[in-house]
Amino acid sequence: MTRVEVNGVGLFCEAGGDGDPLVLVHGSWFDHHNWDLVVHGLALRHRVLVYDRRGHGESDRPEGQGSLREDEEDLAALMETVGFAPAYVVGHSLGASIALRLAARRPELFRGLVVHEPPLLDLAADVPAVREEVAVTRQRLGHAADLVRQGDDLAGARSFVEQVADGPGAWEALPQEQRDAFVTHAPTFLDEQSDPGWAALDLAALRGCGVPALLTGGSESPALFGAALDRVAGALPGARIHVFEGAGHMAHVTHPEEFTAVVTAFLAGDAGS
Repeated sequence: MTRVEVNGVGLFCEAGGDGDPLVLVHGSWFDHHNWDLVVHGLALRHRVLVYDRRGHGESDRPEGQGSLREDEEDLAALMETVGFAPAYVVGHSLGASIALRLAARRPELFRGLVVHEPPLLDLAADVPAVREEVAVTRQRLGHAADLVRQGDDLAGARSFVEQVADGPGAWEALPQEQRDAFVTHAPTFLDEQSDPGWAALDLAALRGCGVPALLTGGSESPALFGAALDRVAGALPGARIHVFEGAGHMAHVTHPEEFTAVVTAFLAGDAGS
């Protein structure tokens, strides 16, 4: 375990394993522990780096409005500082968005890219089949953010879990440790949602990234994720799409062995059918 200073912020990070470098980028509401069920398996063939993004876990929480660009720059600086550039990068949810956005600007930092369900609502908004779903999701995200903005982190976290992520009653079903993590990270969720470009991606710039890419989703996830992935696939030459049957947005948590096997096979150059 260590802390690395990048861009004036102290980031917690941890590395282990042997092989080509692999960086895992977590999403909103969580920290590096969200990867716990897959780290060991991935580290059997790769030197794996996990870290807490700014505002999460044991990393610093700067005051004031942040931006996804800062997360991108943190990822780039961390990879270069600890000798993980270029690397394979695996991102989940907003962490996937951050990885894609950085790949569009700094493709030289990447050997390959795996992203699971980036919440790129702007890309899906003009797809007729999911237009209404995108609008409802925006409304629900806005409601959760408003509750946090009003100072009620608990209500905001609960609203996100039950209205956006998992459905009514899901909050009480969560272990207390996970509920605590949601409440702790509510202010950072608000910070992310307050970035006007959080749901966007420059597809034209992404076309300049020629590294191998695997885009994954869950069969039980909202259709908007698939619509966004299709748009991303159109911008990445040779990108492959894999759907985890029976899984949703947290495939690396609910289906860790399959997730590890699919990612490992892809990075080894055997993406399957």
